[in-house]
Amino acid sequence: MDIFIQNQTNFPAHDFEMVEKKGLGHPDTICDEIAEAVSVALSQYYLEHFGAILHHNVDKALLVGGLSNPKFGGGQIRHPMELIIAGRATNQVKEHLIPVEEIAVQTAKNWLKKHLRYLDAENGVTIIPKIRSGSQDLVALFQRFGKGEVPFANDTSFGVGFYPLSTLESQVLAIDKLLRQPEMRSAFPCIGEDTKVMGVRQQAKSYFTVAVAMVDRYIPNIQAYVDQIEKIKNHLASHMQLAPSQFFINTADDYAKESIYLTVTGCSAENGDDGQVGRGNRINGLITPYRPMSLEATAGKNAISHVGKIYNLWANEVCRELCENGLAAAAEIFIVSQIGKPINEPTLLDIRIKDTEASEDEIKSFVRGKLQEMPFIWKQVLSSKHPFEPFS
Repeated sequence: MDIFIQNQTNFPAHDFEMVEKKGLGHPDTICDEIAEAVSVALSQYYLEHFGAILHHNVDKALLVGGLSNPKFGGGQIRHPMELIIAGRATNQVKEHLIPVEEIAVQTAKNWLKKHLRYLDAENGVTIIPKIRSGSQDLVALFQRFGKGEVPFANDTSFGVGFYPLSTLESQVLAIDKLLRQPEMRSAFPCIGEDTKVMGVRQQAKSYFTVAVAMVDRYIPNIQAYVDQIEKIKNHLASHMQLAPSQFFINTADDYAKESIYLTVTGCSAENGDDGQVGRGNRINGLITPYRPMSLEATAGKNAISHVGKIYNLWANEVCRELCENGLAAAAEIFIVSQIGKPINEPTLLDIRIKDTEASEDEIKSFVRGKLQEMPFIWKQVLSSKHPFEPFS
């Protein structure tokens, strides 16, 4: 294994930047969150019954949009959404049959009930599990974990990370968090969970395009809708200490035609918008095309041997710790695996550092220590204590 340290005096500075975050009720986020919740639930079941996490990857989920008839004062759902959960999981150990699909369905329902206030999880969504047993070669790679050995990577894949966040990235996260705060939901019950924030910076000037699924039962007419949008804009601007002119909300609306973003459930998937695992936020909760970014779908992958998840988590965490421990002012990490090799022995580890007085040996020593911790990252995932937690 080679560790390369590059001390870059100046990271590339851009005059332009764009940053996106899909909210909790966005169809893609729903798929990611439920896939991850199913993986955690299966891991907990395996640990409880067998003392070890068994092979699984439930990283395929598709949310097929339904049909609805939203209207001022309250509309109705005409056809439920469909959520297909697919993947591979150990479903039998000797004579013990494991209720994999039942666990997946119940976990999905629990998540929907907890996080989507206006969606009827029992009748508004049809959940279709398609989880089969795993391929034997990947199961064999996985079995080292049960013996207390370092697992072998089950894929040839790479992970990337960076830290700290830019001002725009932090603002986009803060706006999304503000939209989800209980105080804001209480002040504006018309705001559904399906939101999206797109931040754009042109040199020193920034603006934010925000999509908010408005809940029809709280909107009696078009004027009430217009008033609520304006109040939401002013509320966001005030709390973010920005100008209202920097915010644009539901820009596809046509007030004259009363063509507006109105929903029954606060989720666009009720009426044709679809979702899929891996199309939304990256592991740090953002979509950042001006930064190093993996296209890997991390949600639902096991945290034992699947480097597509582990390496992205690890890279972001180590970048953060390098900065917080004073070894760098900023850091980027690029790490790649080779299938069948121990997960903590990557074939390449490229670390780019900005403004450090630490020696190369100090940085390498710190990183080698973090590599030794990599086989235990699953504990953080199951406890949701890794630095980049999911919404839940």
